[in-house]
Amino acid sequence: MIEQIYTYFTIETLYMWINLGVLPFWFILIFFPQSHICRFLVTSVFPIFILSGVYIFILYKSYLIGYDFNGNFSLYLGLNELSRLFEDNLYLLIFWTHFIAINLFLGGWIVKDSQKFYINKFLLAFPLVITYLIGPIGLFVYWIIRIFYAKRMSLYE
Repeated sequence: MIEQIYTYFTIETLYMWINLGVLPFWFILIFFPQSHICRFLVTSVFPIFILSGVYIFILYKSYLIGYDFNGNFSLYLGLNELSRLFEDNLYLLIFWTHFIAINLFLGGWIVKDSQKFYINKFLLAFPLVITYLIGPIGLFVYWIIRIFYAKRMSLYE
């Protein structure tokens, strides 16, 4: 049974499930940001536990095939080394899982923070969609909206 599960989850299958698996969380964040489902299911640690499990599985799968983890530290030596690392599909999947988890965490934080200032959920949808696609710019758009709702700007909140 475990062997069947292991052989089913190839790199391509994992990539597909990661991308499809986060969509319900994002739909809840965008369309139902003030619901109890969002609070208990999305803005909690639940999705981070799931994505951490996927991350650990990918690392385990990498370990079994003899992936050179020490070579990952070469990414700090320059862009050529970074592009060499991205040629490996396992490293790319690890990076993609990392990106998806951070963006989802950021989307959850935006929703929680917006509730303190009673930001309109229709206005909140715009930075959330941008955060899903390109995280840091979505956060920037949210901060612009937040400044107008909070009527102040602080670097430490």
